[in-house]
Amino acid sequence: MASTIGFVEYVCDCIVGCGHIRYRKMFGEYLVYVDDKPIFLVCDNRIFVKEFPVLKSVLDNVSMATPYPGAKMHYLLDPDNIEMIKRVVDTILPLVPAKLPKK
Repeated sequence: MASTIGFVEYVCDCIVGCGHIRYRKMFGEYLVYVDDKPIFLVCDNRIFVKEFPVLKSVLDNVSMATPYPGAKMHYLLDPDNIEMIKRVVDTILPLVPAKLPKK
């Protein structure tokens, strides 16, 4: 089941104030960017974030899952916990490299 545009926009609304937010459809699902840095995968109306060592203390009770078959494990965020979602963005934004320009 593909994600709905309404859910993707809800995720973006949750992180308003964290930077410049945009999303892009990729392979039938979505990637959410903050300040042109890829932050969240939105797959099947679920929010995934890459496993960063710094997130272990922030997301100590959060389950992990794969966003699609063959993918590495990602943290699966609760879409109703807006405080946690914003904390994740604030924590990893300085660590995520900006998207490389196309050659």
